[in-house]
Amino acid sequence: MRTRFALAGVCLLTLLCAPAVFAQKDAALEAGVDRQMPELTATYRQLHQNPELSHHEEKTSAFLAEQLRRAGYTVTERVGRYPDGSQAFGVVAVMKNGSGPTVLVRTDMDGLPVTELTGLDYASKVRAVNADGQDVGVMHACGHDMHMTVLLGVARELAASRERWHGTVVLVGQPSEETIDGAKAMMADHFYERFPRPDYILDQHDTNMAEAGHIAISSGPMLAGANSLRVTFHGIGAHGSSPALGKDPVVMASEFVVLAQSIVSRQISAQTPAVLTVGTFHAGTKNNIIPDDAVLGISMRFYADDVRKKLLEGITRTANGVAVAYGVASDRMPEVSLLESTVPTVNDAVLSERMRKVAVQALGAERVDKATPVMGSEDVGYFALDGKIPFVFFWLGAADPQKFAAAKSGGPALPSNHSPLFAPVYEPTIRTGVTAMSAMVFDLLHN
Repeated sequence: MRTRFALAGVCLLTLLCAPAVFAQKDAALEAGVDRQMPELTATYRQLHQNPELSHHEEKTSAFLAEQLRRAGYTVTERVGRYPDGSQAFGVVAVMKNGSGPTVLVRTDMDGLPVTELTGLDYASKVRAVNADGQDVGVMHACGHDMHMTVLLGVARELAASRERWHGTVVLVGQPSEETIDGAKAMMADHFYERFPRPDYILDQHDTNMAEAGHIAISSGPMLAGANSLRVTFHGIGAHGSSPALGKDPVVMASEFVVLAQSIVSRQISAQTPAVLTVGTFHAGTKNNIIPDDAVLGISMRFYADDVRKKLLEGITRTANGVAVAYGVASDRMPEVSLLESTVPTVNDAVLSERMRKVAVQALGAERVDKATPVMGSEDVGYFALDGKIPFVFFWLGAADPQKFAAAKSGGPALPSNHSPLFAPVYEPTIRTGVTAMSAMVFDLLHN
């Protein structure tokens, strides 16, 4: 009882004293970010005007590497190897400052094959040839230019304030997030054999789902895992006037598209998030020819591996069932091929609560929101080694506050990531991102 009352006294004293301490923001950090803002805004505009597609981030990675070297980091370029043997443009910057934990902070670098329609004076006018040989516009429509700018701001804050922390910082410029093979390429290049394995991993992503000046953070799933599949139905070609002489793969594939929707609605628990989308349908060359094959492109999303397995089994079973119903021979059953995959992005419960408290102190409670899981996907989770390394991902608000409020009240919807109209309000977004992420790293490496 004596110990209990003593602890109660300590807690009461803490509660009485806490408001003054808790409300006290990091003046040194705020001043450092203020000093950086002119250079960071110029950097953001430069990066936004010069995007590069996935697998082609040569100039972007060179710029990021040079800036990190100038800040005092030991930098390695061209980290990562793709399955075809080609070298990736990954950047890894390391700064060791005495003994202590290791923190990894990651940014992505690639742009999207999107023609920008924002009309901004710093809009991208870049065009490039994509993997299919098409001439496309290129835009940072997902905010990777913002992510790189924030990373550079954090890098400089840490380098300028080494008296405040002890340990090792690993900053990662990851290529090819949009094709979800960049993180795997870096891991395939012996990443944790060549560079320090972190005790903690931090990442953030800008979004119009939160207003500029805010972040959103929660524990548990933040983004879904994803598999991209190709399903090929094999039929027997015939003249369009004599369909009974063939076996029509277009009809089979069409029936499958409808039936496949029941995999989620009738085979996955209603309490379990899952998405199955047929995004492409390719078949035939002429309107009076029944083709031999029909090819579907499918995206499936999930938070748990058992759900992924159920979706994949359901797709295979349904496709085969349709083919059997149409009398397709056993050696002509549909082919289901995995094209791309990525793991779910899941926040460590203990670390996310700790980082939430850090963000509240750095930004103010009114600017730290609760994040809602979404079914979009990322590939940063590969660095966490299936949850073996504590990981936190947070959303960085990028929306104009007035437009955000109007959209919430039923007004015009804000452009989402990947939209040709996506245009973060960059000054407050940069400031908030650098402040929040720097505060988190300082906390984890507190001396």
